[in-house]
Amino acid sequence: MAIGAEDYIDQLLVKKYQDERVDNHDNMESMVDPDKMMGAMNDYASMSRNMMLLKQRLNIACYAINAKTARYNRTRTLQ
Repeated sequence: MAIGAEDYIDQLLVKKYQDERVDNHDNMESMVDPDKMMGAMNDYASMSRNMMLLKQRLNIACYAINAKTARYNRTRTLQ
C-alpha cells in the first residue's frame, strides 16, 4: 500500500495545498495542561497493561482448574 497521491486529481490537490497551514499551534494557548494529559494517558496505559496481565493470570488459573477437574471417558474404537 503506497502513501501519496495516486491519480492526477490527487496530485493537483497536493500541489495546491502543500504550502498551506491550517493550524498554527505556536500562537495558540492550549486549554489542557500537557503534563496532566500525559499523566492521564500514562495512568490509562498502565491500568490497561495491568488488566491484561490480570486477565492472563486468570486464564492460566482457570485452565489449570479445568484441567484438574476434567473427567475423561474411554470410548471403544471400532475395528
